[in-house]
Amino acid sequence: MTAPSPFTTFMSPAERAAAGRQARRRVPRSSHAGFEAGPDRFDPVDVLERQSATRVPELVPLRYARMLESPFRFYRGAAAIMAEDLGAATDTGLRVQLCGDAHLLNFRLLASPERHLVFDINDFDETLAGPFEWDVKRLAASFAIAGRANGFTTAEQNSAIETCVRAYRRRMRDFAGMRNLDIWYAQDDADHMRELMAASISKEARRRTAKATASARTRTHMQAYAKLTRDTAEGRRITPDPPLITPLRDLVGDSSEHGREKELRAVLEGYARSLSSERRHLLSRYRLVDIARKVVGVGSVGTRCWIVLLLGRDDDDPLLLQAKEAQESVLAAHSGGERYDNQGRRVVAGQRLIQTTSDILLGWTHAVGLDGQERDFYVRQLRDWKGIAQPETMDPGLLRLFGRLCGASLARAHARSGDPIAIGAYLGGGDRFDRALTVFGQAYADRNERDFDALRTAVRSGRVRAAAQ
Repeated sequence: MTAPSPFTTFMSPAERAAAGRQARRRVPRSSHAGFEAGPDRFDPVDVLERQSATRVPELVPLRYARMLESPFRFYRGAAAIMAEDLGAATDTGLRVQLCGDAHLLNFRLLASPERHLVFDINDFDETLAGPFEWDVKRLAASFAIAGRANGFTTAEQNSAIETCVRAYRRRMRDFAGMRNLDIWYAQDDADHMRELMAASISKEARRRTAKATASARTRTHMQAYAKLTRDTAEGRRITPDPPLITPLRDLVGDSSEHGREKELRAVLEGYARSLSSERRHLLSRYRLVDIARKVVGVGSVGTRCWIVLLLGRDDDDPLLLQAKEAQESVLAAHSGGERYDNQGRRVVAGQRLIQTTSDILLGWTHAVGLDGQERDFYVRQLRDWKGIAQPETMDPGLLRLFGRLCGASLARAHARSGDPIAIGAYLGGGDRFDRALTVFGQAYADRNERDFDALRTAVRSGRVRAAAQ
């Protein structure tokens, strides 16, 4: 999202609120209820296949196998399908920097640079400017799908969705009355989460949540180092676990490893130039030791992703970086947003705009892949105090609380980049938007199940291949 030129335009709060109410007349809040695909709707498998054409061919069957594990896993990999559906609908025109893939598992505990635990959005592969409701709709549907996976009743699913959307609406309206700097400094830390949970969930749920918070603090780069590397005759190296983790030497052979490593060193130098001077200085204290390809996530399977092992003072001073391929956002064809010359820069710019505590070593670069094709990458630390939700273990009350956390966090992210006064005026003080999004969430969960079945049929017919490998 391109930042507006400072000091050149100004609208009063009253004018901004009027713009939000005007958007209601164009797109009534009740119009968001439901989802009806027309008879000429695209083939969802075609959308997935177009994405697969740009990915590592031998990993594409693994992507499909992961998506076929459940409708929820399918949904995680189907951001491009939903982007097509959202792009076909009339939107409010109230734009923010979107996460682009705001399902519930992309919210988690993270470490701030000050070493505090905060709750925030984690995944920005699809980030782009667009209508605020696209993120809210994707988040709402994810709670319906997760609730169905747990066998919850429709009423229990609806309660989680409505709680999530209500938290978004109310917090956005709170932000509408705040100063700009106060919005920018707003943060959801672990202490705030504990206070919220103490008043909202059972003793057993609080115990499990406290355990998850403590566990997140143990998920450090040193834990990742111990898990992902081993001592060898050549020194500390990344442990092979093909096809999930494959060292560079096993991909290109010993004869080509030196040349490819030289190219990847150049990639790291390009990445370093995207960092601020003091962080380049920190990075210069490490030396490159090993590189491996890593399979990540569900929707990202098949994109190029590298683990980079660097060591500082000695073997007890590691730095693990993840360099992940950044392709064009699935929203790009629908949002009318800015086109970037480097998709890694797009991811980094979006993350820095809407996340309160970005990794200090977050950067981007451009590289030539093993196939000789030029590609964009963004780079970050591999693991740093990440606490990941497990919705399959949640009861209805805990899922509802998690919806409240996610909705409020998404509102904070959108308020940083968009106009909270206009969006808050659009949403209003009543629950009309909340109820409409609850209906939408259920309708899109139905659509997601049919698309899941379409992929399963495509695999059974031999149209595409799925293999867990």
